[in-house]
Amino acid sequence: MGKVTVGWREWASLPELGIDAIKMKVDTGARTSAIHAFEVESFKRDDTEWVRFSLHPIQDQPQVTVCEAPVLDRRVVTDSGGHKEERPVILTEIDLGGRRWPIEITLTDRETMKFRMLLGRTAMTEIRVEPTESFLLGGDKDRP
Repeated sequence: MGKVTVGWREWASLPELGIDAIKMKVDTGARTSAIHAFEVESFKRDDTEWVRFSLHPIQDQPQVTVCEAPVLDRRVVTDSGGHKEERPVILTEIDLGGRRWPIEITLTDRETMKFRMLLGRTAMTEIRVEPTESFLLGGDKDRP
């Protein structure tokens, strides 16, 4: 099966986190994927570090989703402004255009950013990016 072609912004779902729809920016300039998270809290489950966090999957809407996932790693990430931040990293499946694959996502505060999620290069194993297009997989900026 060939790669799915996506635009520079798309709607995706993260089924393991209970997120049916989240608008993301496909960013070939970013190495790591990131998702907007707040109220981030680490805890232990079966001798493994887990993280519980809240997010607003749809920008400018009050709906809050609370997610839990094992912590895969903690990494220092440099944002586009040159600021370094240690972030928890989780592994979860993304569903994009009916295709699913595991991706690593860092948790960070993206409240002031236009997109709740950024898809970085390391998560682009199953896609080809058409940078002049948007929402090639359906939906539009107003979905849902």
